Amino acid sequence: MAFDRFGRQINYLRISLTDHCNLRCRYCMPEGISFTPNRDCLQDDEVLYFVGLFARLGFSKFRLTGGEPTIRPGVVELVRRIAATPGVRKLTMTSNGLLFAGLAEPLAQAGLQRVNFSLDTLDMEKYRQLTQRDALPQVLAGIHAAEVAGLTPIKLNVVVVRDLNEDDVSELAQLTLRHPWQVRFIELMPFGQTADFQLDQVVSAAEIQARVEARLGRLEAVQPGKLDGEARLFRLPDGLGEIGFISSVTQPFCWDCNRVRLTADGRLRLCLLREDEVDLLTPLRTGATPEELRSLALEAIWRKPWGNRLAEGSVPANRLMSQIGG
Repeated sequence: MAFDRFGRQINYLRISLTDHCNLRCRYCMPEGISFTPNRDCLQDDEVLYFVGLFARLGFSKFRLTGGEPTIRPGVVELVRRIAATPGVRKLTMTSNGLLFAGLAEPLAQAGLQRVNFSLDTLDMEKYRQLTQRDALPQVLAGIHAAEVAGLTPIKLNVVVVRDLNEDDVSELAQLTLRHPWQVRFIELMPFGQTADFQLDQVVSAAEIQARVEARLGRLEAVQPGKLDGEARLFRLPDGLGEIGFISSVTQPFCWDCNRVRLTADGRLRLCLLREDEVDLLTPLRTGATPEELRSLALEAIWRKPWGNRLAEGSVPANRLMSQIGG
């Protein structure tokens, strides 16, 4: 078991398979971004090594992220090998959905259990403005393919950005009337080179909820006071699905945090909104023993911080969201 100094059991690892992406979302990737060379990123055998290491530390849930994880060559076979690793009980993915129509069934057969999709609008022109790609039909096809393949429950992650898509939240929430999906509205989080833009564009979870209720009526709380991962859950009367609000900026949920992140270049990031990281890949490549790597990981987890420092004006500047894995 792995615990931090605050007594939280840490048992959930998010692994970034790449910092590359086939979209260019305005709040995520600045113009002229450079990506990490492949030689400096985790190779398949290194990903599998760390999955095994953390499974032996009591980690049971693993999420594959990016950039966009589905653009990694051989992703289906990698998923198959991760799923077969002893101790891995939950294996999920976060994707933009662009390639998922052709990958949903193979990934499900390989052992992927569920997927979260990033979807910030249902308006084709706004989607193009946000992502700089005309890809909304392909994304929607990918979401439905995942549902057919049994990668459920489907969760849709909606990052709400001032002056871009805050007027779209009611239409997205209405999806839960027709589908047993969870639509999760996420406060925009500031990172790196895009932080100034992001701080100006934050829409609070309270405002998002008010917008939804003004259009669709009062929401009913689901398990009041209990989070589903990071989300506070609600339901529209007669809705098939759920509506979640993730307030990482205005109401952090640090007491319930059980996760760390492994970046594409092999650094263990201890908190999404803090710069604290420990390099695990270099020691692995330079001959560190399994016990040395185990100790390095446990010592890092013990130092996992509590709380972000956004209220103090401290914004994580060493990475973009796409370089962390969400």
